Amino acid sequence: MTEKTPSELIDERIAALGDWRGETLAKLRALLLEAVPDAVEEWKWRGVPVWYSSGMIATGETYKAVVKMTFAKGASLEDPKGLFNSSLDGNVRRAIDIREGEAIDEAALKDLFRAAVALNVAGKKK
Repeated sequence: MTEKTPSELIDERIAALGDWRGETLAKLRALLLEAVPDAVEEWKWRGVPVWYSSGMIATGETYKAVVKMTFAKGASLEDPKGLFNSSLDGNVRRAIDIREGEAIDEAALKDLFRAAVALNVAGKKK
């Protein structure tokens, strides 16, 4: 028996949720992969989807009341549309909590994903 790929495990998580959280996580994932086509999907910390490109971009966590997209270096990113609404006190991470029925500013989120990758690339050049 072969082990499942991280992408397959993420697919299973989305399907298992079977509600708005799965739909939201699937949408966030699709937007990230549209913005960063070379992103690598991983499955970490007992079931958290994580996306990488030249370093960690973000994690996608699901809770009872929110789907949380945590940007590894979010505190260093410009957020002109004010998407970050969680984990605002830390020096490194920033997160976006999405609740049931909330709209996602898709263009602004894609810009954040691309900015996160640019930051990762810039850090590797130092």
